[in-house]
Amino acid sequence: MNKSANYFIEKLNLQKHPEGGYFKEIYRSKEIIKPNALPPYFDGNRNISTSIYFLLKSEDFSSFHKIKSDEIWHFYQGSPLTIFLIINGKIVKLLLGNNLDNGESFQQIVPKNSWFAACVNCPNSFSLIGCTVAPGFNFNDFEIAKRKELLSNYPSLHEKINKLTKK
Repeated sequence: MNKSANYFIEKLNLQKHPEGGYFKEIYRSKEIIKPNALPPYFDGNRNISTSIYFLLKSEDFSSFHKIKSDEIWHFYQGSPLTIFLIINGKIVKLLLGNNLDNGESFQQIVPKNSWFAACVNCPNSFSLIGCTVAPGFNFNDFEIAKRKELLSNYPSLHEKINKLTKK
């Protein structure tokens, strides 16, 4: 039986995420990493790891953003999804899904401090995924891209930046 995006939003108690889509934190390790054991770009303690459910509807997108930790995306259900990374001034596409013959993968890794965005590949659908972050996610480590600044830094990527940023 196929479930809808709204089914998962309700059943998993997902809330709107600032980057777009819906999320719920499902795990935050109790163990803490102290600042002296972290790279200097972290300001304060961090949990060792965190994990969320994340759902993106096809009419929405995950806006370009970056975090200070590596992030592993895990595919659960729905349509395949494309993650767009800006690496060395070019767009790199990562396919997340369950059709291995189509180049999709059950997991994709977004390197720390990389600008990235995502969108669902099929119209009138959704992608239900999970994201694991280590050191654990903290909103102090999260930055949503400002369209004007990204366009200034990467003018050749204007089409993708205009599509995957909020004004």
